[in-house]
Amino acid sequence: MKILLGIGGGIAAYKAAELARLLMERGHEVQAIMTAGAQEFVRPLTFAALTGRKVLTDLFAIESAIEHISVAQEHDLLVVAPATADLIAKLAHGLADDFLSTLYLAFRGPVVVAPAMNVNMWEHPATQKNVETLRQRGHRIAGPGEGYLACGMTGAGRLVDPEAIANAIARETERRRDLEGETVLITAGPTQEPLDPVRYISNRSSGKMGYALAEAAAARGAQVTLISGPVHLAPPRGVKVISVRTAVEMRDQVFANLGAAGIVIKSAAVADFHLARVPDQKVKKTAARMSVEFDPTPDILFELGRKKGDRLLIGFAAETQNLQQEARRKMESKNCDMVVGNLVGGSESGFESDENEVVLVLCTGETIPVPRSSKREIAERIFDEVLKLRLALHAAHGR
Repeated sequence: MKILLGIGGGIAAYKAAELARLLMERGHEVQAIMTAGAQEFVRPLTFAALTGRKVLTDLFAIESAIEHISVAQEHDLLVVAPATADLIAKLAHGLADDFLSTLYLAFRGPVVVAPAMNVNMWEHPATQKNVETLRQRGHRIAGPGEGYLACGMTGAGRLVDPEAIANAIARETERRRDLEGETVLITAGPTQEPLDPVRYISNRSSGKMGYALAEAAAARGAQVTLISGPVHLAPPRGVKVISVRTAVEMRDQVFANLGAAGIVIKSAAVADFHLARVPDQKVKKTAARMSVEFDPTPDILFELGRKKGDRLLIGFAAETQNLQQEARRKMESKNCDMVVGNLVGGSESGFESDENEVVLVLCTGETIPVPRSSKREIAERIFDEVLKLRLALHAAHGR
């Protein structure tokens, strides 16, 4: 693989030289990029000698004004080691004032971040929030380790051993392309069912779970189409996003884009009822009580279950009680291969939260609880189990 090695400005920068050597020994091409701070601890000549390539240091002392773009496009993985508190903050917030931070924004492959800093800096809420931001983007965080630090304190903050970082890179590359060649169709967010031209009924879905699934699938090499209800989220990188509003619109787009999809994940919280005839004008408030009759919306998951063919179909069940029983009932009644069940109504997980706690109910009879984690981590676990499920189903059918 072609690996970018970003080196931050900390005393642990000398360990990055050993990491570069290990990666070269494992057959990778390594391109070193050093921040100005890193050059105060280790000379660029060290990495040039180890990698056999010119070290990139200055955004403005380059051959081309867009060299950071071309370098990003030519490489397969980015590892940042050591990642200082300052560098982690830059990556988390998209600041781009040197070659490494600018390249990071242009890079589309997997990222491994190995923090190294003083224990108090590591434990500071700002650093922890920035690290969690990177983790939710799907970046692998390697370390930090614990022990005696250069500042004389003891605790978390040591750069983990170069071999541990190299092994984390190996695990990342093994996992990350396991959806290469797949087409994945995902639905996300709520729908809005109009009551008149200015009012609608909806639900509390934020779309975060569906967007995390789309990001994870794209990072693992899949071609991803995301059909999204109204949300306040940035479009995932490398994903085709189709915006819809109502359940009927979502149904139409699902079947219009179903053809090439081998995996379909219905994580959207589609409204169950809608107003069949929406008034052309705003309904005025009066003192009288008003009754409204609703009709059922299309049951997209049920229809997909009837037409899925060889596709894998994964549904979601948001429940307030009897989670496992309701998830299994939904899986069987909708002809799904897996249903992801989660309890909703709490304040710390489920709708609108960045975290969740779910149970995976599989058609093989397995029930797999997934403890409270970020939605991106849950998305990765879902795809891990989807790939295992596919192998099991193929074996069962003699394929």
